[in-house]
Amino acid sequence: MTRIRGIDFTSTPDRRKPITLAEGQLEGEVLRIDELWCLTSFDEFEAALQEPGPWVAGIDFPFGQPRKFLDNVNWPTDSWTGYVDLVAQMRKEEFEQGLRKYKADRCPGDKDHKRRTDVLAKSASPMNIVNPPVGKMFFQGAPRILRSGASIVPCAPNDSERVIVEGYPARVVQELTGSRPRYKDEVGREQVRKGIVDQLVGRACRDRYGLVVRVEGFTAEQVIGDRKGDLLDAVLCAVQAAWASRHPRHGIPADCDPLEGWIVDPSLVPLATNH
Repeated sequence: MTRIRGIDFTSTPDRRKPITLAEGQLEGEVLRIDELWCLTSFDEFEAALQEPGPWVAGIDFPFGQPRKFLDNVNWPTDSWTGYVDLVAQMRKEEFEQGLRKYKADRCPGDKDHKRRTDVLAKSASPMNIVNPPVGKMFFQGAPRILRSGASIVPCAPNDSERVIVEGYPARVVQELTGSRPRYKDEVGREQVRKGIVDQLVGRACRDRYGLVVRVEGFTAEQVIGDRKGDLLDAVLCAVQAAWASRHPRHGIPADCDPLEGWIVDPSLVPLATNH
């Protein structure tokens, strides 16, 4: 039995927009989600990362920056830890202004670089600080997971029983439904969220991720009823963490660049082989 966690991150947690955490147990092919948490501050997030293992957590934000950007701005490239330590010393305004300045004189199409995993997963550049502001999430999240002392795979692995991998819930929705339906922030999306949960507990999830999810009773009602979709995103990250926990190297290709990081998802494995 493996303890699994999924975390939907935000760069500005509060009561209206908390960091959400879904927790459960993976036994065989069954992932049973039995706890949902809303973390309204970074202190609560950091405390959650310090809870004793063993556990594997999937967190939804980009752990790294593109190597092209790192090389061009002469940030440390000897290790992920090196440049994340540098970021940790910056003020938020300094980090964001640095990104704006870097992009200002570059040609269209060469401003927001992507990591290899972003290209394959069709996720936003971690340099993007608006719509979606994943660059802000990197700034707030990466130094905090580094300070946690957990094993950050593949960026900074160690022998900790607390293992953190990068998730991307939109990829799970794509794999389960064949599209990326809108399920957040609008009235009338409850049935869409229910449809995604139905896919998680059925054959689609077993076929794609080798497991089925058990999210039942009041827990299921919370996930489906959350208009923001953040609780559902946390559950989707837990699915990716559960899949990763069952595979060598957590399902990450051997030639992955640890400076950039990697989104753990079975759909990216054959794509990575072909690129």
